[in-house]
Amino acid sequence: MNNKIKTNLRLANSGDRASTKPSVVKSTELVSSRITDTGDAADNDWIKRTHESLLNVLDLSRVISMPTDKARAQIREAATKLLDEANAPLSASTRQRVVKGVENEILGHGPLEPLLEDPSVSDILVNSYDSVYVERKGKLEKTTIQFRDNQHLLTIIDRIVSNVGRRVDESSPMVDARLQDGSRVNAIIPPLALDGPAMSIRRFIQDKLSTEDLINIGSMNDAMAEVLAEIVKAQLNIVVSGGTGTGKTTILNILSSFIGSTERIITIEDSAELQLQQPHVVRLETRPQNIEGKGEISQRELVKNSLRMRPDRVIIGEVRGGEALDMLQAMNTGHDGSLATLHANSPRDAISRLENMVSMAGLKLPISAMRSQIASAVDVILQLERMEDGKRRITSITEVQGMEGDIITMSEIFNFARTGLDDQGMVTGYFTATGVVPNFYEKLKKRGSNMSTSLFKPKTVNREAS
Repeated sequence: MNNKIKTNLRLANSGDRASTKPSVVKSTELVSSRITDTGDAADNDWIKRTHESLLNVLDLSRVISMPTDKARAQIREAATKLLDEANAPLSASTRQRVVKGVENEILGHGPLEPLLEDPSVSDILVNSYDSVYVERKGKLEKTTIQFRDNQHLLTIIDRIVSNVGRRVDESSPMVDARLQDGSRVNAIIPPLALDGPAMSIRRFIQDKLSTEDLINIGSMNDAMAEVLAEIVKAQLNIVVSGGTGTGKTTILNILSSFIGSTERIITIEDSAELQLQQPHVVRLETRPQNIEGKGEISQRELVKNSLRMRPDRVIIGEVRGGEALDMLQAMNTGHDGSLATLHANSPRDAISRLENMVSMAGLKLPISAMRSQIASAVDVILQLERMEDGKRRITSITEVQGMEGDIITMSEIFNFARTGLDDQGMVTGYFTATGVVPNFYEKLKKRGSNMSTSLFKPKTVNREAS
């Protein structure tokens, strides 16, 4: 681009509109083709050409270093000027979308920004540059959002992961990261992703849910909420079990809200998501290996280190491997009230998963010793399920009672009794106690709980949807 053009556009950005001529914008090939206001494809074309023009005339390193509001204003002014000089055949609303798109391209997450601003979106799933799905209220739906090409998508992925000190390339084609708001990101690129880069974003919920919220949306009932609050206060060790997207982290946040403000809490996560409000919290996050294949810090190392930090409680975002052994040892050595999540489809499966993960620690423990560790460490298992109507429910609260021979014995305290589907395809059923008074009831009473045994009595209820 010649010096005259650069000078004119810089003057235009500083407010000297008389110094900019239509030929300046034409020389940047912003109007290389005339298009009409036909939707996203047209928007993307103008966003791309306007963005490329701005790269030639703005010092983006200086703009990006500005406060966000000032940087967006600078980009907005320059992009609007370019479109005006191009006499772009776009409606006012489309011009606004294009200018906003250019802002997002430089300072945000490109085409994903509108989805990230939509509070109804819980997951964003980028299958390829031209295929983006979202989850709303537990249901998947395809969007009209598209990236220009694979390189455009890869640029956005690289921007996200580099902001948290991580990398993604052919030598390390999978990465976990997070956005500034805490949303969890997973990306995978070729050669592992055959059809181009793919990315999933689990949205961070700004407004934390409470037990009352879960009761109102039908995820549990009042009796279950009261029992959960009491077992957390009484420092029972709890494992939250469920499949992907069942709300394990949400439940973990709610459970943690019952922890006293005087307790010291250490949280350990792959990607920090927990939103604890207590004043005495230390948050730890794993670190992947660097480009030389060194420097990795695993969850197991963090769990071991956390025990030297004088915690009252240890909270592990998700147990995946050998750290399960260290977690059980912590639960068995004075760190009562610890919380963790894992992937399993039932409370019994959760026990089996723990056994498998303990074996991954490399110690050849007899099966009886391993199960004894689990039975003495874990007090309660919460089972979550996302059902076909999209609702997430606590389907079981189960007490781990102990050992009978080589078998871990458990008793279900509450469950969700499913009765069928209604005409709209919604799951019908009700929450009920099973009639079993848990062994931990006496422990709760000794710690001052006034909880009544009537909570554990099955009640006659309307068997329609609750």
